[in-house]
Formats: sequence, structure tokens, C-alpha cells
Amino acid sequence: MRIRYKKWARPELEASSFYEDNPEEWKGKWKEHFEKKEFPLMLELGCGKGQFISKLALENQDINYIAIDLIDAMLGLAKRNVEQSYKEANIEPKNIILTRFDIERINLILDKKDDIQRIYINFCNPWPRGKHRKKRLTHTRQLEKYKEFLNENGEIYFKTDDDELFESSILYFEESGFEILKRTYDLYKEPIFERNVQTEHEIMFSEQGIKIKALIAKRKI
Repeated sequence: MRIRYKKWARPELEASSFYEDNPEEWKGKWKEHFEKKEFPLMLELGCGKGQFISKLALENQDINYIAIDLIDAMLGLAKRNVEQSYKEANIEPKNIILTRFDIERINLILDKKDDIQRIYINFCNPWPRGKHRKKRLTHTRQLEKYKEFLNENGEIYFKTDDDELFESSILYFEESGFEILKRTYDLYKEPIFERNVQTEHEIMFSEQGIKIKALIAKRKI
């Protein structure tokens, strides 16, 4: 998604108590970043404007979350959305960290000591052109990287509107040794999540009559 530069985003992020500007320094010790270090740790890749993670983290105060994006403007909006959601609930955002990083190099900021229990990938760029497909967040190349920090029984929750990306992703997961526990070609007709937290894109595509595809994949030991 293209988004205009927002000059306020960087200063607001740097002043935020739940933004981390130096994620490389926390590799292998992310749990220490949170007040409740014993809580399980989950990750959203490509959090965008933060509608999803702000709702998910608020609803699950017994889980810690890291949300990653590469664009300051996106993270600035995510920060504001988190603040608004938590303010309405009269709760301090202590179970969420936003950070800026290139997901293609994610192994520079996470390793097996971080013990990520679940990864959320929502409506990522489908990169339809052949030479760009390795950039997909569900590509085999990326999945192999995630295995370096995902718990041995960890899961990946994936949603998309793109048919070709979904079919290819099924193959990517299988090639990387993941077991697909559940899949659906119409999430609203055939729910596979206990609680489906909608994203901005999900609402938009659903209103256009586009079916939401989704799957849950589990890492095999």
C-alpha cells in the first residue's frame, strides 16, 4: 500500500513507550522488553496501519505482541490506532511493541531464543510478477527464515484476497515442511479462526464481494 509521507510519524514513534527503534539490539531477548516476560510472544509481519494488531493485542492481555512494518507513516498510524484502542479501554499498552524493519532480513532481529508462538501475515503484497515472487512473505525462502525463531509447534495464520497468492502459498508451506491444519476459500462462509479480527483490507475487499482466503499452518517437528 502506498501512503503519503507524514512528518509527524517519526517524532511520535521515537517518543512512544511501545515503539522500538533499534530492534537488532533485542535479538534473542525480546521477552525482556515486556513487563510480563512470562507471557507467550506472537508476531505480526506487515502491520500496516495497525487496525488488526491494536484490536488483537487489546483483546489478549495475556499475550505479548511484536508488530513490524517498514514505513514510518504506517507505523505512525499504527501507533495512533493502538493508543486510541487502549485509551477507550482505559488500559496502558504494555503488551505490544511496534518496530520498523525490513522483513526480508528478519533473522537479524529474531532467533530461536525469542520462541515466537504464532506469526500473523495479513493481506501481504502478492508480488504477481515472476521475478518478484521471492519477495512474498509466504514464499519458501521467507518461511525457512521464520523457522529459525518460530516455536517448534508454532503456527502461522495467513489471510489474503489474492487467489494465485493463496494457491502458491499452500505449496510454499508444504515445501517448507509446514502442516496445513485448516484452510478456506471463503472465510466468512467457512470460519477457521476462533475469533477473526478483521483488517482494514479485509473489510474493504469483503464489501467489494471478494472472498477472503485463509489458512492455519503448523510447523512440523
